[in-house]
Amino acid sequence: MQSNRPLGVTIIAILAILGGIGSLLSGFTVLVILPIVGLVLGGILIIIGLAYFAVAYGLWKGLSWAWSITLIISIIGIIVGLGSIIVGNVGAIFHVIVNIIVIYYLYRPNVRTYFGK
Repeated sequence: MQSNRPLGVTIIAILAILGGIGSLLSGFTVLVILPIVGLVLGGILIIIGLAYFAVAYGLWKGLSWAWSITLIISIIGIIVGLGSIIVGNVGAIFHVIVNIIVIYYLYRPNVRTYFGK
């Protein structure tokens, strides 16, 4: 593992933290607004938020599992984005492009080295 974290990895980790915060806030909001139904949906959003924090930590520290999870999440993001585009959400093209960039970036030699790949 290289000692210097690539700038793009830092940016992706910060975005994961922001995603985690958003997910936690959404989860707590759903719990407050819809106490019974929101228990399931809110709980899922809170778990997703905590998972975002775990991935952000792994990215920050250069742990190889975080590279793999980020790759999987990006692939899923592309599939979901393409599905959204097909049903008429043209704005999802932005998410597809971002996920393609993340995958490309994860395969850069210096990034793979940072994660011990």
